[in-house]
Amino acid sequence: MDGKNIIRIVVSSGMQKPYYIRKKGMTEDGCFIRVGASAQPMTEAMIERLLQHRQANSLSTTPVSRQKLTFEQLHIYYNELDLTLNDQFEENLDLRTGDSSYNLLAYLLADGNGASIKVAKYAGTDKIDLIENEEYGYRCLITSIYRVLDKLAVENKTFAKITPRNRLERKLINQVALREAFINAVVHNDYNLGWPVVEFFSDRVTITSTGGLVEGLSQEDFFASRSMLRNRELMRVFKDVELVEGLGSGMRRILEAYDRSVFEITPSFIVVTFPYASDFERNEDDGTVNGTVKTDLSETQKSILLLINANKGITIDKMVAEMAVSRRTILRNIKILTEKNIIKREGSDKTGQWVTLN
Repeated sequence: MDGKNIIRIVVSSGMQKPYYIRKKGMTEDGCFIRVGASAQPMTEAMIERLLQHRQANSLSTTPVSRQKLTFEQLHIYYNELDLTLNDQFEENLDLRTGDSSYNLLAYLLADGNGASIKVAKYAGTDKIDLIENEEYGYRCLITSIYRVLDKLAVENKTFAKITPRNRLERKLINQVALREAFINAVVHNDYNLGWPVVEFFSDRVTITSTGGLVEGLSQEDFFASRSMLRNRELMRVFKDVELVEGLGSGMRRILEAYDRSVFEITPSFIVVTFPYASDFERNEDDGTVNGTVKTDLSETQKSILLLINANKGITIDKMVAEMAVSRRTILRNIKILTEKNIIKREGSDKTGQWVTLN
């Protein structure tokens, strides 16, 4: 700025106002408000008004009835990234309330629970003809997310358009935007009200989260990728296991592919609607490698093959960026393709190349 390097610091407004000096409590002597360059005591009326808008329950303060919880799956996700959950992990991750009982966050991350993400599919453009209704849940929320992401990849098929010069390919929906919209719905959902829902129609897919915008976050802030978290504790875990990056990066990726019109925001819900690509013929890619049909490949594996065919020297990091999935997902599927003798790597990771095999 004006030829100088600057650091920009954005501090999100807290959701548990009013904050106060502990030894003086929530009183006029303990609560203050900034007025110009000075801090003035709050009046009793101001304190009451802030309390009325205070978030009643967070994931860490909401108690649950089920207290016999285990976290083996959570340990696995951390161990895969060479992270260790020590004996204090329940305290470090805020899995217990003030009275040391398990809270809603612990319930969501436990090996077994009674919650799930619904994925529905309809034959037409309305909800009359339901042809598929699946529940992805009753286990660690991270596991449920990966199962839904796999489902999204299967439904988001590759279609082609033949031009006089070449054959163009694209997905029904921008795969980066689709993934980010779903992850955002899970991270910012109000779990005291309901669960995210994914619905496929003949012309679009919708992703619905409950709770609307976080109190104090305007629509302009929302579209400007300013992050105000409803579930800070959950975001922390998701960042640990590399499901999210934070800092509003997901919204930026969505708006790079679609405009604001894909969002419908109400006081109770946020609905993201992605229309299917309409300018491509629906000739689904058959997943061939050198003319050999590989019908047993997942959509993720097909996408990896398409990237390799387009660029033999593509790196793992580039695949992660192109497909908007975790590095662990890429490595797992490359291992499968290698074990099936479909691809192999020749040379070093930096200067080598991929080879597709018959």
